[in-house]
Amino acid sequence: MDNYKSTYERWLNSSVIDENTRNELMSIKNDEKKIEECFYKELEFGTAGMRGILGAGTNRMNIYNVRRATMGIAKRVCDLGDDAKKSGVLIGYDTRNFSRVFAEETAKVLAAHEIKAYLFDTAHSVPEVSFGIRTLKCALGVVITASHNPKEYNGYKVYGSDGGQLPPQAADVVINAINKCDVFDDVNFISLEEAMSKGLVEIVGPELNRKFLDVIKTQQINPDVIKEVSDTFKLIYTPFHGTGSRPVKAILKEIGFKNVLVVKEQDTEDGDFPTVKSPNPEDKEGFEIAIKMAKENDVDIIIGTDPDCDRVGIVVRDANGEYQTLTGNQTGALLCEYILSQKKKNNTLSDDSVIIKTIVTTELAAEIAKAYNVEIMNVLTGFKYIGEKMTEFVKTNSHTYVLGFEESYGYLIGTHARDKDGVVATMMIAEMAAYYKTKNMSLYEALLDVYERYGYFYEKTVSVVMPGKDGMEKMAELMKNLRVAPMSKICGMDIVKTTDYNSQIISYADGKKEELKGLPKSDVIKFNLSDEKSQLIIRPSGTEPKIKLYLSSSQESFDKAENFVLDMLTDVKSQLKI
Repeated sequence: MDNYKSTYERWLNSSVIDENTRNELMSIKNDEKKIEECFYKELEFGTAGMRGILGAGTNRMNIYNVRRATMGIAKRVCDLGDDAKKSGVLIGYDTRNFSRVFAEETAKVLAAHEIKAYLFDTAHSVPEVSFGIRTLKCALGVVITASHNPKEYNGYKVYGSDGGQLPPQAADVVINAINKCDVFDDVNFISLEEAMSKGLVEIVGPELNRKFLDVIKTQQINPDVIKEVSDTFKLIYTPFHGTGSRPVKAILKEIGFKNVLVVKEQDTEDGDFPTVKSPNPEDKEGFEIAIKMAKENDVDIIIGTDPDCDRVGIVVRDANGEYQTLTGNQTGALLCEYILSQKKKNNTLSDDSVIIKTIVTTELAAEIAKAYNVEIMNVLTGFKYIGEKMTEFVKTNSHTYVLGFEESYGYLIGTHARDKDGVVATMMIAEMAAYYKTKNMSLYEALLDVYERYGYFYEKTVSVVMPGKDGMEKMAELMKNLRVAPMSKICGMDIVKTTDYNSQIISYADGKKEELKGLPKSDVIKFNLSDEKSQLIIRPSGTEPKIKLYLSSSQESFDKAENFVLDMLTDVKSQLKI
């Protein structure tokens, strides 16, 4: 019998599983492909935690895999000693289906190991959890979330005592402990009632919420511009059925915005996300209701946050009065220019100021930073690497952190957290839009000004979905082939430099090679073209069944940059046969 079949039978016949799980397993007993998908592997727990489709099986998100994962967390905390057990673990969760259930299961396992668990009273955003870990001085933190994924998904993210996602060494301890733990036989937990009676679970919320908002407000640069335009400035906000509703509406009101319209249809905590195909602020489709409202109410800007409120998307009005979505790169570039220009104007820009971005994020940020004599640092994809740099700065006292951002719509202004923060980003974007309004400019016009000053950059990210076991094999084969027989040209232009972040080797067209320094290994390959303005980066997603292509170019005009990137995409997809 195939291994996945025997594993299926074990689950089906286990005395541990609940009746609903058993019924779900029974419903697929004649579906060979479904059984294989659910059981052909264990849901992977990587350095960023785990994420998967909800359902029964080793390769699905369910209470059994959550308990097993928490056994690894318990091992990590116990290894740190009694003080860490007393410091405890803060558990947050978003509005997704089963998020509260998974959070409680996490608390129950921790309590069985006499580890204090702080459990939020309601759904909370990722930045609030990151901030709360630091404020409560917890040993670790857990967030139940699948970020911007469709309703079928949920996930489990783990944070260190600094409020950032676990670094590789600590994550390895957790992963090794999980791998040694049988999903049924080795898991210990007690009831939530018993845990609370023993003082091992404490409910938190309102006091932390207040502290969080107070810290966010300290990041304002020009609070007076809001007062100046508050009577006429109009903003629409949508939380996409997520955790941003409470903190974002509160912060916008407290800093003085009077005309904040909320998309009521999307201001409900609903894990089915009924108004969108996917609750992703990267997708214009999700903003359809908001754009209709904006046209009816003559609105200046639309802002949306994803379910765990760590990503932000915006829609602005162009010169023709039409509402256009901005990319994460464009919003990041606007934030770079606004924050650096205003800090310089206010004499609050330190000589050791630094902006951190990921390797797949726009090089336009580097041009802006250079204009203000500010250092720009590149890190691997994933906000945890930005968080690691922030923690490093505290230890070395070597830099003043200004802004960290990534092309996937994540930004952090301030050092109150170590993960991207949709609350502070929304506040700063709104302030920025108000500032430009005092100059009789829209954010769209401000973006055109940035292009005019620093160059016309166009970036495009394409995700090629490769689901299931076959998809994982295809992704591995594609990356292998790129290393064995790399591309030599794109759009007829020579590839003059290839950087393999996994082998840590930089290869040049003339045969010269050198070692890549300063970044850890990662399954990423970058190709630079001979025009020295264009590049392609390819990487498999660490959390989803897809391979990602990041294409970018800088040209004499925006249209030329866009057209060249689209031509690149066509050629690359043809060469890779995807």
